[in-house]
Amino acid sequence: MDLELKGKIVLITGGSIGIGKGLVDAFAREGAIVVTCARDGKRLEDSLEELRRNIPGSRIYGKACDVAELQQLEDLVAFADKEAGGIDILVNNAGTGSAEKNMTAPDEKWYHYWDLHVMAAIRLARLCVPVMKKRDGESVIIHTTSICAKQPLEYEPIYNVTKAALSMYSKCLSYELIDDNIRVNTIAPGLMRTPDWNKTAAIVSKEKGITPDEYLQNIADEFAPIKRFGSPEELAQFYLFLCSPKASYCVGSTYFVDGGWLNVVI
Repeated sequence: MDLELKGKIVLITGGSIGIGKGLVDAFAREGAIVVTCARDGKRLEDSLEELRRNIPGSRIYGKACDVAELQQLEDLVAFADKEAGGIDILVNNAGTGSAEKNMTAPDEKWYHYWDLHVMAAIRLARLCVPVMKKRDGESVIIHTTSICAKQPLEYEPIYNVTKAALSMYSKCLSYELIDDNIRVNTIAPGLMRTPDWNKTAAIVSKEKGITPDEYLQNIADEFAPIKRFGSPEELAQFYLFLCSPKASYCVGSTYFVDGGWLNVVI
């Protein structure tokens, strides 16, 4: 199926590792022009060099950026406009898990995750929408949240709360931008086999006296009816579809890609 993404300009935050790297790879293979960012500039450039080697002829641009900082977001959008020629698709993907208790988590930690997960998306919409309006055709904004926005895990209340807020922001934004021919949706992944999970597995499995693969399989058996983790590569295929004109009637929704984990009817 031709998803009609060739030549589209895609800005993806958090593109050096995990889900973000999978997204950069998938969009580039569809012929899109990709601009991405990460806080660690060295890791970002190493990742993009690998992708460029693996996808001959691809156009992938990268810039070091902390999405929690407004000035750096302004610089990122200006970079995308100058180097790639605009923005057609924005994927707000940067983020990370947390671990704390409500009664002891300091304000500073709440503010940090609020800036990272929510304010970054708000600010990028303000910055990117005027650039999108200058482009021909439909534009798309996708927010990456989490199953935890709907079905929280007890050990990361800040992550749960900020991802839930991002889902609501996405819904509100979709109402406001549809008349500008900009579709806004949310994708909420479940268990995805990323380097963060591998790192956790290496630590916890040692404590439990099992292998990292056994630890991850136990997690999958407990939470996912499909009994396995998803991969960033297969998750990316859903993003491609939702960003394509083939999904032109998809507006203001949250799509759970979770192997059946979510235990409610929505």
